[in-house]
Amino acid sequence: MPTNLHRVFISAIEPSADAHCAALVRRLLQVAPTIEIIGIGGPKMAAAGCRLIADATERGQVGLGAIRQVWYFRRLFGQVEALIEGNRPDIVVVCDSPSFNFHVARIAKARGIKTVFYVAPQLWAWGAWRAKRLRALCDKLCCILPFEKGWFEARGIPATFVGHPMLEQMADLCGNMKSYQDLTKRGPRIAIMPGSRTSEIRSLWPAMQQIAIKLRQVYPSADFTAVAVNKTWQDRLQASQDRDLQCHYSIDTVYQTAKASDLALVASGSATVEVAAAGCPMVVMYQTNRIAWHLIGRWLVRPRYFCLVNLIADRPLVREFVPYFHSIDPIVEHTLSLLADRLTLERLSRDLIETVLPLGQKKASVETCRIVLEGLGLPGPLQGAFTSL
Repeated sequence: MPTNLHRVFISAIEPSADAHCAALVRRLLQVAPTIEIIGIGGPKMAAAGCRLIADATERGQVGLGAIRQVWYFRRLFGQVEALIEGNRPDIVVVCDSPSFNFHVARIAKARGIKTVFYVAPQLWAWGAWRAKRLRALCDKLCCILPFEKGWFEARGIPATFVGHPMLEQMADLCGNMKSYQDLTKRGPRIAIMPGSRTSEIRSLWPAMQQIAIKLRQVYPSADFTAVAVNKTWQDRLQASQDRDLQCHYSIDTVYQTAKASDLALVASGSATVEVAAAGCPMVVMYQTNRIAWHLIGRWLVRPRYFCLVNLIADRPLVREFVPYFHSIDPIVEHTLSLLADRLTLERLSRDLIETVLPLGQKKASVETCRIVLEGLGLPGPLQGAFTSL
């Protein structure tokens, strides 16, 4: 093992990025325990061995809601810049959140430091013109969706498909295919997943509760479980729970809850991949500012589908209500039609698993660890260590 100290800086400001990078931190320290890892992250990265300068995971937001956080993040940029000046890292890894991490990468590149982007920014969905900027900021792009590699390489950005981090700990996905033969003899088990960002939860949690209440009017024995990203958000969900809703709560158990559920109401985002891996049919929702959507959003967002599962399948595998502005009645109607059709539910369960299976062919944390070590100039003596990962 090399005895010289190498320093890695990691930036992750959302709960999902905290989880992805925690696995990466564990891999790096497992293979090269002399590496010093510093960064912005959350409790999972800290537990894995990263020394945090700040925890911004509860402030990660998208859209207009982020405006309220401008001053916080400006101060955070100052902290990052001071740390990079005073404790120069050998490589900087940024994970997701391009609106924040493009700035972090710019700080690094201005000082001649190599950068790795873990989770490609979704420029193929909107903002393709930013590819030129990404090309200037990124030494290596770690893609978690198979089709991304070709898209970015065609624009001159060195990219590698590393696998999806959410699937690397999941075994025997084919065993998750559901049977609904007994559904008519019991109440349906329905998961409610309003997301991990403040803006998502504020817009989706009230609507999802009203949908659940209407579903229970048809299925009085229906059982609902809401998944919160952490204890803080569980407390907030419970505090704003509608008094007409009876609901269980679970923390950070998207995959496990989906495995135990017949159907899920899910915020559009990375959770849909976990729900698909669990073989759980879903209805996908997202909400945004109506004025901003009609003035700007509908002209900028280009893909045929919003849901990641539909993008991977390249067909409308699950129904998307993205965005929805009017009544929840069409969502309720579609959900009821699914619950009444056992064969469609079973087909969906099978198709969802088959769609995401290719994402788990590689271990994302292992592949990204290898790329980081190569960036540090350490691959030679450490290659043998990967055989045990």
